Amino acid sequence: MLLALTTHVAAADPAPPDTGPAIDFRAALQPIDGFGFSMAFQRADLLHGARGLSPTKRREVLDLLLSKRKGAGLSILRLGIGSSTDRVYDHMPTILPTDPGGPGAPPKYVWDGWDGGQVWLAKEAKAYGVERFFADAWSAPAFMKTNGSENDGGELLPEWRQAYANYLVQYAKFYQREGIGITDLGFTNEPDWTATYASMRFTPQQAVDFLKVLGPTVRASGLKTGVVCCDAAGWDRQVAYTEAIEADPAADKAVRTVTGHRYSGPTEVPQPTDKRVWMSEWSPDGTTWNESWDDGSGYDGFTVAADIQHTLTVGNANAYVYWTGASLGATRGLIQLADPGDDYRVSKRYWALAAFSRFIRPDAVRVPVTNVDPSLRITAFRNTDGSRVIEILNTATTGRSAAFTLRGGHDRHPDVYVTDETRSLTPVDVVSAHGTTLTATFAPRALTTIVLD
Repeated sequence: MLLALTTHVAAADPAPPDTGPAIDFRAALQPIDGFGFSMAFQRADLLHGARGLSPTKRREVLDLLLSKRKGAGLSILRLGIGSSTDRVYDHMPTILPTDPGGPGAPPKYVWDGWDGGQVWLAKEAKAYGVERFFADAWSAPAFMKTNGSENDGGELLPEWRQAYANYLVQYAKFYQREGIGITDLGFTNEPDWTATYASMRFTPQQAVDFLKVLGPTVRASGLKTGVVCCDAAGWDRQVAYTEAIEADPAADKAVRTVTGHRYSGPTEVPQPTDKRVWMSEWSPDGTTWNESWDDGSGYDGFTVAADIQHTLTVGNANAYVYWTGASLGATRGLIQLADPGDDYRVSKRYWALAAFSRFIRPDAVRVPVTNVDPSLRITAFRNTDGSRVIEILNTATTGRSAAFTLRGGHDRHPDVYVTDETRSLTPVDVVSAHGTTLTATFAPRALTTIVLD
């Protein structure tokens, strides 16, 4: 949702009010922590070559996901903390496979240095410059839960709270041993949803009660990691968890970042907190692999581009983490890997995300955009290096043109890219700049990315 601001002019000032479209790069809205993806449930192993992907093709996919020059430059990697469910490529190895004999018994942790390929992928991501590693648990080990299974929901038994907190910290320590600092640590994934695979329920109060244990445990560990909560399946459902955390001083102290998914609906409201807020998982529904930009299916590239803008403007999110980077078959991921074989295919969903993530870098800030044609959804950002980015999604079925006043700098030769059905971040010459005025034409149903240095 774009802010509509009115400029008030004093009666003695003969100059008329500025009512034209404007982008104010001098101002700052929310900071941007980054854009990310996950390869949990052994998808990292698939990328490494478990189904036949060669080192050459593997590097190409890694470049697509992580390179700031060749690809999307994604800057957050979400890792899945172990679950031993038996579904092929829907499981993650656990570091505590057996009950040590009770909540107070010494745990017998195991570590293979691979973690379903996630250790290798994290090291690759770090080499590309990724600094945010977000580790999240779908379930506690089965013996810590009311249903005795890592699948089908169930709740954490109260007597196992400290042991579960220790388990999460130990996972982060194993990664630290591998040279990867877990910067963001979560203990629950979709606590409001019971899945047939790894899942675990928490009410908002149960989440608060566990945070009172996890927070001090993380602080005492010496790890430089922040706790996130609560990855509710719906952005609207996350509100109750956020309110419960804000209302409890100990839980509030424990949490650095509020996280929520948006499967139950769009991000229609900001979360009720002053903390950083991440949209930490989403991919559009769909039962077939989709490479289209705008086919009306609701799981094409245009849908993802619109969702990113909506999440950043209406949801006021500080980060956007897409569900999965690459997977097999009828995946809703960004990239489809051959099953088996040495090949891959790229969706327009990928290019929609790349148009944002390549150019809007960590620690950028979103800036105000005012008085815009309602068919043009526009977001703008200022990076720490001084570069500025404007993203324009033309929702109309006809071309549009607009002239913007740029407040806070100008550029005579902006770089401009278009993404639509036939183009994927393709350089175009559709923008002219004169002083602080930028004039552009926008193709129908297309995403135009303008980069000002």
